[in-house]
Amino acid sequence: MTVVAAHDVTITAGDRTLLSAASFTLRAGQITALVGESGSGKTTLARMLLGETSPGMTVSGNVEIAGSAGDSSFAPGTVGYIPQQPSAALNPVRRVGSVLAEIARLHVPKAQVRERVLEALRQAQMPDGQRYLRRYPHQLSGGQQQRVVLAQALIGRPRVLIADEPTTGQDPVIRAQLAAELRAVAEQGIAILLLTHDLDLVREVADRVLSIEGGCLGESDVDSLVRPDPVVPQERQSGDPVLQVRGLRAGHRHGDVLHDIDLEVGSGERVAVLGRSGSGKTTLARCIAGLHRYRGGEILLDGRPLSPVLRRRSSEQLARVQYVFQDAKASFSEFTPVLHQVARTAERLRGLDQAEARARASDELAALGLPESSATRLPSRLSGGELQRAALVRAMLAEPEVLICDEITSGLDARRREDLLGVLAKLQTNTGCALLMITHDLLAVATLSHRVLVFDEGRVVEHGRTSEVLDSPHHVATRALVQAALPETAAQEAGS
Repeated sequence: MTVVAAHDVTITAGDRTLLSAASFTLRAGQITALVGESGSGKTTLARMLLGETSPGMTVSGNVEIAGSAGDSSFAPGTVGYIPQQPSAALNPVRRVGSVLAEIARLHVPKAQVRERVLEALRQAQMPDGQRYLRRYPHQLSGGQQQRVVLAQALIGRPRVLIADEPTTGQDPVIRAQLAAELRAVAEQGIAILLLTHDLDLVREVADRVLSIEGGCLGESDVDSLVRPDPVVPQERQSGDPVLQVRGLRAGHRHGDVLHDIDLEVGSGERVAVLGRSGSGKTTLARCIAGLHRYRGGEILLDGRPLSPVLRRRSSEQLARVQYVFQDAKASFSEFTPVLHQVARTAERLRGLDQAEARARASDELAALGLPESSATRLPSRLSGGELQRAALVRAMLAEPEVLICDEITSGLDARRREDLLGVLAKLQTNTGCALLMITHDLLAVATLSHRVLVFDEGRVVEHGRTSEVLDSPHHVATRALVQAALPETAAQEAGS
């Protein structure tokens, strides 16, 4: 049964046509993947099904959803939406439970609210969801935030579910569970539109694939989706430790998240930090960056203690330790053009005048596929992948000695992802900058990092050279991550 029928949909941004006269259908019980480069119009097309128009975009055409025109009112919950950046759908000053309960009250009697909330959390792969009801969004990992947003969408038992990069920020184990859950949701007769750059996920769950290329929407063969050649890893440059973490202990009001963490990163070294969502990886990164006050231990930069509080660090220290956030959109002001915000780093931390800073920022952004015509827009008019690249350039302009990257490949299509990894490799070669990667992307880890640390429940449970850890994992947590990320390999090993 057809749930969504779209005819002659055209999307323009100024004088640029993102999509021209496109027609497509979504059927109940089917998962339709929509793929295309960052900025190709995938999210704008999805928002159209919600009756919304992205800023600066013009949409024309006819859309029918569950028998009603897309621009007319339909029952609340008919279309569920999971945004690419979970923070966009979470209220930072409200507890998770109160928001979920408020949504549930729109659909069920008061007596059934709690039952519906817990049911939605279970569907979103949070069987222990009750323990998170009193937490605020900032007390959740990126993966946990994503699952809470999925639960919000499922509360209304939608006819159509739009999932915009649902595996962003998810560890391989949860990603595999989410794939199974998407299939289970579709089996309930829900039409799913999956916007993603995760081609492995597309192959695993999609019944149909639609692709946007050059402003045209067409149907693609799942088997035709191929990965580009990976980045060629480079040997580690020799260098003394530039960053040292000793006995670090940190947490939130509900308890410790990190327990006695020790870490050293040498200049020119690339260290990847792996672990399940909520294992403490981002808390470690935020402590190093001065964004989370730790309770014990110390952090040293070139042998000198760093203040645990960002505002107590000198301008030199701020420049030397840079952080690229997982949620790139939240790291930009919505009122200032992206180019100006990126250039501001070179002005404040490197002393460049405004004209020189903007020229340099423009050149660096263009090298990552963001021409000045795009960079001078407000953040709301750029895709998540475009903002992620801009955030990396902003950090690079500070010429850091330690660069912390938190899930920076998660919002990028395959080509842009490889471009970004290539830029990181070049940065290492040219500057000797130490790189700390917080990631679930095991391909990026295998092709870029020299060393791996694996976190589980706030502790380092395995560490060593990347090839050794990924090829022969010892700890159960590491084996689970590797097997979930490489299911075909795991199946072959199980049968041998």
